[in-house]
Amino acid sequence: MNSSAEKASRKWANAFSSEVDTGSREENASKEDLSDPNRNGNASGVRFGRGRAAMVTAAMALIWLGMQADPAEARRPPRSPWDDLFGGPPPKLRGPVHHHSVVPLPKPRPAEAPAAEPEEPPAAEKQPPAGTAKPAEQAAPAAPAQSACRQALTAEIAIAPSIPDIHGAGGCGGEDLVRLEAIVLPDRRQVAVKPAAILRCKMATAIANWIRSDIAPLAQNLGSTISDLDNFDSFECRGRNRIVGAQLSEHGRANALDVRAFKLANGKQISLTDRSVPRDLRETVLHSVCARFSTVLGPGSDWYHEDHIHLDLMERRNNYRICQWNVYEPLPHVAPLLPAERPEEAPPREVAAKSEGKSNSARPEADKSDEEAEPEAPADTKPQPTKKRRQNRRL
Repeated sequence: MNSSAEKASRKWANAFSSEVDTGSREENASKEDLSDPNRNGNASGVRFGRGRAAMVTAAMALIWLGMQADPAEARRPPRSPWDDLFGGPPPKLRGPVHHHSVVPLPKPRPAEAPAAEPEEPPAAEKQPPAGTAKPAEQAAPAAPAQSACRQALTAEIAIAPSIPDIHGAGGCGGEDLVRLEAIVLPDRRQVAVKPAAILRCKMATAIANWIRSDIAPLAQNLGSTISDLDNFDSFECRGRNRIVGAQLSEHGRANALDVRAFKLANGKQISLTDRSVPRDLRETVLHSVCARFSTVLGPGSDWYHEDHIHLDLMERRNNYRICQWNVYEPLPHVAPLLPAERPEEAPPREVAAKSEGKSNSARPEADKSDEEAEPEAPADTKPQPTKKRRQNRRL
């Protein structure tokens, strides 16, 4: 296409330049003939050439008008001389032209056809009968799948209903939370947690197993059964030791429980930090909690835990554990301030006073007899010389 276009452009340019050169030569020739008197004979020839050119021009004009007079040609758009430049055919339609046809109407319904059934109202206007379930769109969202810990913590182990997750500021709260209300012993008796503790499922499971496996047999050895667990503190969004700005405590993650005492069925209460409780009993509880929990803080750890025992399941590197609880010796017995009561077999006070007086009167006579029995020292006794000690003086 590019080579043909270049050839056509060169052809048109050469034709235009040749016509211009011919016209200029004829004009110059006519001027020379007019100026030269010897060329009068050639002037008539020039005039005849001009007339012939005018006739050719008029004939071309008539032909062009005749072409325009054809109605078919008149309807065609004017063509540019550049239309045949590339010699390509006119564009063709890619597909047949679709003419609008008349849509046929359906045939009338025959008379012997059965009657049409009445149309039912749309489904949106129908009212569901009473007592039916609501549509699926209005149904409550499905509960999330329970964790393995939640599935294992059944009603046979503890009364611990699930509660929604808590997401507080600074990482406070947690997921998979329960409200530990009571612990069910193997014999179906329940140990109430007072007040109910909000804990993570793993921490609640550890507390339940500790009470069922360690504390319940210990209470049986004391001749009773455990009935209550004194919950001093469980979930609380705070820093360690309630210090403002301190690191978040495990209580803030619902991963800790503070225990203060146990209550037995016979009404007796065992305080874990009471020094009047037998030391062997407190040491038994110490060994059991340190084997089950990763953090145990009690008396001796700091003065924040002098009246309760802190238990949690904090995860540390290399499974590091902390067990700080000093089991102190029982307090010494202090003598009473008032004197003891007089025994019944003691003699009356008057007889005791007379006997005491007689003993006192007998004592001087015995002293005198002892003095008389002693020999008198000789009068001519000379004092023995004493040695003088030299005193060293330091200058």
